[in-house]
Amino acid sequence: MTSRKSRSERRQDLIEAARRAMIQHGTDTVLLNQVAEQAGLTSGAVLYHYPDLRDLLLDAHHAGMERFYELRVKRIADIADPVQKLVMTIRSGLPTDADDADVRLLCELGGAAGRNRVYAALLTTLYDRQVSMYQTILELGAAQGVFTLAADSQTIARNLVALEDAYGYRIVARHPTLRAAEAVELIVSYARLVTGNPLTAQEEPARPRRTRRTTT
Repeated sequence: MTSRKSRSERRQDLIEAARRAMIQHGTDTVLLNQVAEQAGLTSGAVLYHYPDLRDLLLDAHHAGMERFYELRVKRIADIADPVQKLVMTIRSGLPTDADDADVRLLCELGGAAGRNRVYAALLTTLYDRQVSMYQTILELGAAQGVFTLAADSQTIARNLVALEDAYGYRIVARHPTLRAAEAVELIVSYARLVTGNPLTAQEEPARPRRTRRTTT
């Protein structure tokens, strides 16, 4: 006998369904019935958990963004070596492949940001947090004498985030000769120049792919 899902589990399923619907139909044009179809539920069942579709869409965006700031900060929190921190952070900021749902959703969000102030604010907050994340690593390395920064930490950090965004977009746009490994090396090559460090670090274990929850 299959146990009934809790309210929090059902809401998580709806968040995943909303993410899939937004990727398929567009983040600012997706409809309630399209989310319901992805979830395998009626529109009324969706509204029972999320009376306002906009709240569900915002939660879906937050879920995708968590990977690119909160989870990255946690991943490097216990690493003392600034080189390892920097290289691992660069690697974790790129798509796993062209079908990476989190990055595809961010690209959709970016396209809608010019028409939606809330989405624009979300992306601005994520960008600023990522810049701060890189600044912390760069300044730690400089304080330890490991990095010799070629510019101020904010400028370098902004460029690193911009490179992540640009290469991430090209990967999910299916550029025929650009994969995650090549993009990592391109970003690291810039980081070597601006930190004065060869940036050799151990390989990061492969990240698990996001799996779709089953609905009961």
